[in-house]
Amino acid sequence: MRGIQENLNQIQQLGVRPVAISVDSPQESRELCKKAAYTYTFLSDPNTDAIRKYDVLHRGAGVNGHDIARPAEFLVDASGIVRWVNLTGDIRVRARPEQILEQAKLLN
Repeated sequence: MRGIQENLNQIQQLGVRPVAISVDSPQESRELCKKAAYTYTFLSDPNTDAIRKYDVLHRGAGVNGHDIARPAEFLVDASGIVRWVNLTGDIRVRARPEQILEQAKLLN
């Protein structure tokens, strides 16, 4: 997530709008954004509706066995079609900004 913030201008210049979705409450997301100085959009999905639609629900992997979202990055075009997916099972493993930029360039 930090890598996205650090490369936000380049990502946006390619027409990509980063959006993070988590089970965290809106207040928790606001606090995280403030603390980490994230300026892109964070959405709250405590009922895991969107998380389930993208098939990234990680049952019982959160604090006290709560469901959370698996680490994942998607590039979705203006028509809503998923054009690229990066899924991992480890919260510490994410797509590098260079990977996202490379894939976004391929979509243009």
